[in-house]
Amino acid sequence: MYCVVTPRPRFLAAAMVILAACSGRPSLDDPALSSRDLELERFFSGPLIAHGQFQDRFGTVRARFRVDMVGTWDGTNLRLDEDFIYDDGRTDNRVWTLTKTGPESWQGTAPDVIGVATGREKGDTFNWAYTVDLPQGDSTLRVQFDDWMWKMSETRLINRAYVRKLGVTVGEVIILFEKPGAP
Repeated sequence: MYCVVTPRPRFLAAAMVILAACSGRPSLDDPALSSRDLELERFFSGPLIAHGQFQDRFGTVRARFRVDMVGTWDGTNLRLDEDFIYDDGRTDNRVWTLTKTGPESWQGTAPDVIGVATGREKGDTFNWAYTVDLPQGDSTLRVQFDDWMWKMSETRLINRAYVRKLGVTVGEVIILFEKPGAP
């Protein structure tokens, strides 16, 4: 006679949470790989073009998009007006207002962002965290973004965002920002 032991749902849920918590993430304490300084207000001033994609937690690409954006810095606030054009024809617009709150710290708001986004800059890296309601058909999905940006050159920046719902990663967004006319 064989005894089959089936894992309990609570045990499986706890194991998944532990595994998700153990997955590697960037840190502002990671060793610097360049001597570049991002200077968010400088990099994002003026027109930019970005290309990106969203992939779900299994690695399947679910959306690709282009972002045409213009950044305006007034000495205190950085306004980012982003126009998204998705490969399936959908469009969206997000307008961020970011405020520099210290030498390396930022706060920001946008209409679909819940509360205030917070960020910190260190060298060529920027980490940005916020909660947003994303449209999903006739409803919205509330998710948390852990957004990481690295200045690759004077005209290019790469962005990787980890997207979570209730602490579980549901996908990632990868975006490459470029200043028009970049070689």
